[in-house]
Amino acid sequence: MNDSAEDGISNRAYDEAFLRDSHFTGDNDDENDGLMEDEETKLLADDRDPYTRGRQGNGGVNNGAVFTYEESLAAVGTGKFHLLLLLLCGWAVSSDAVEVLSVSFLLPSATCDLHLDSQDKGWLNAIVFVGMMVGGYVWGSLADKSGRRSVLMWSLTVNGLGGLLSSVSQVFWLFLVFRFISGIGVGGSIPVIFTYFTEFQARSRRGSMISVLATFWMAGNILAAGLAWLVIPHTSLGYFSSEFKYNSWRIFIALCTVPSLTSAAIFVLMPESPKFLLKYGREDEAIKVLKKIHRSNKSTAPFNISGLVLSLDETGKKDGGTVGVEESVDVKKGGGGCCGALCSMWENTLTLFRPRLRSVTCLLLIVNFTIAFGYYGLFMWFPEIFNRIDKNGGTMCEPGNKNDNSTSSNGTAVCEPVGDIVYLEGFLTAVSNLPGNLLTIALMDRIGRKILLASSMVISGLSVFFLWFVHERWQNILMSCIFGAVSTIGFNALDVLQTELFPTDVRSTAFGVQTGIMRIAAILGNVIFGLLVDVHCAIPMILVAALMAFGGLVSLRLPNTMGLDIH
Repeated sequence: MNDSAEDGISNRAYDEAFLRDSHFTGDNDDENDGLMEDEETKLLADDRDPYTRGRQGNGGVNNGAVFTYEESLAAVGTGKFHLLLLLLCGWAVSSDAVEVLSVSFLLPSATCDLHLDSQDKGWLNAIVFVGMMVGGYVWGSLADKSGRRSVLMWSLTVNGLGGLLSSVSQVFWLFLVFRFISGIGVGGSIPVIFTYFTEFQARSRRGSMISVLATFWMAGNILAAGLAWLVIPHTSLGYFSSEFKYNSWRIFIALCTVPSLTSAAIFVLMPESPKFLLKYGREDEAIKVLKKIHRSNKSTAPFNISGLVLSLDETGKKDGGTVGVEESVDVKKGGGGCCGALCSMWENTLTLFRPRLRSVTCLLLIVNFTIAFGYYGLFMWFPEIFNRIDKNGGTMCEPGNKNDNSTSSNGTAVCEPVGDIVYLEGFLTAVSNLPGNLLTIALMDRIGRKILLASSMVISGLSVFFLWFVHERWQNILMSCIFGAVSTIGFNALDVLQTELFPTDVRSTAFGVQTGIMRIAAILGNVIFGLLVDVHCAIPMILVAALMAFGGLVSLRLPNTMGLDIH
């Protein structure tokens, strides 16, 4: 979206009206907020200091001023707290990336120890996504009921413990079970991390800050690839006996759990999201958190606050300057215990498919499915494909026969050392995400989320299609790097959109549902690739290309949330 053009202003007004009337507000917004539509749109689009309504005279704040949540975020400033928040949430995002992508790096070495064929490898890549599908929905719903911070601590702990236990598993089925448990933890932490982080960000910098957070996925990818390159080729590392092996690739898995376990421990020191506290009637606690952030940032602007409301819609007649009583009561309706949690999960899920959220929910489900099927279905297989090319020669779709004894009669690979070049290629593919991440940070708050998402998915689809035509090894690596770099732009834009398009009380649930469908797509992508890669890779390549291009076109129907308040 071009903010300087008149038609861009028209599109902006449309998106604001769409978000305000269809997604975030109740049926009687215009009656309750006391503002004409043009005035409200002007306030939403105002690029001046967002908390000028609480100021007077020469910059002093009215004693006892009532702030909207967006005004309070601007008033506390940006400083030490936000840097620490970014580093911690980024470390947690990296831990999820390490756990998800670690399996793809250990496949070449684990093949012999676990007696894997191509279908086993497909399921091993996919099982973490099965756990993420379950975990994303359950943890996300719990985060909307019980709070963000506690759910983050528990999900990161489950992630780390599952990975640690998988490293000592000596048989395939047990290894698969613990990878599933690890996936449950990853599935919970991913949606809640972005929700938690977003609710501390002011409107003016929200898109770019979420983009910066998303770059830590790349950092986790690089960390996993670097660890694999440093550890796995050293086959003499570990403990060996006739009944128990703890070799280099198992040490690699254990090291991959360090980020998640340390993140869980550090989150003990962090506050709950003030947006969550305010949404559920805990106004005093939300104000205390904001005051602590203000002190931590050492902001020069005073922050004298007596009341806090979510938005302009919730002042005056609606609730007398506080969060609505109706919202506080809703928190208690589900009751306590497992029954209350299940009722809350079901109610939040139904809310996503009611008229005011149905359209955006369904559009995002389509986009998530197509981008995940394409990216994870192909990217998780890159190390294995590079290993086959290294051993047999040829190309991605036309492997050579340099080593006719590379596989046994039942399709299981014969045990041979894995060359360092395989992990170097994986490392280069991971580093290739850097340009895409830098581009999204620079452009997210300038041209908008959906333009970046749509263009990324269409270009990614085209790059996959051309993988079929390359004939040299360096061409395979180059096209793989281009695919990873361009796909990263789409994932970052999607992360921003998913956190902005849903209201606070269902944001984590919505993110969990969306990531759930993403995991289903990732499972299907990995399994289909595993079934067809030994036949011919043309069919899965064409599927990936077509689905990603289709998803990019669908994303153009989403509203642009750039510069708008989240509710």
